[in-house]
Amino acid sequence: MSILLVDDDQNFLSVAKKRLAKRGHAVQTASNGPEVFEKLQVKSIHVVVLDVKMPGMSGIEILKEIKKNFPLVQVIMLTGVPTVGCAADSLKLGALSYLIKPVDIEELLQKIKEAYEQGQRLEQKIRNTQIRVLEQNVQTNRFHR
Repeated sequence: MSILLVDDDQNFLSVAKKRLAKRGHAVQTASNGPEVFEKLQVKSIHVVVLDVKMPGMSGIEILKEIKKNFPLVQVIMLTGVPTVGCAADSLKLGALSYLIKPVDIEELLQKIKEAYEQGQRLEQKIRNTQIRVLEQNVQTNRFHR
């Protein structure tokens, strides 16, 4: 499972990356929107942990773009200043969870695991659908011969 941590707080990125890597996870970091999209295009990322408030592109704007361009990537929103509206918007836009800093590392790990499993289920559904379509095409081609 590969994880991308996104936050403009370098201290948070450093500490969280060490804690997750210590538990055996492949962790990348980014501190702004352009870095996020650069890494998503180059690396296979399963879960993005995304800060809501950042300079430049907000976490909500980044979430929208991730879901538009990388729909199978699962996103967990993280904020130090929670609001009901932001939480609701995040979940409506496709984030799986909305966590509040400071976040307990075990809670974060659990949410990351859940997000990864959700992504795996979606990928399996897509593969199953592709197989059914191929099988139908084969049957149709045999019938028309």
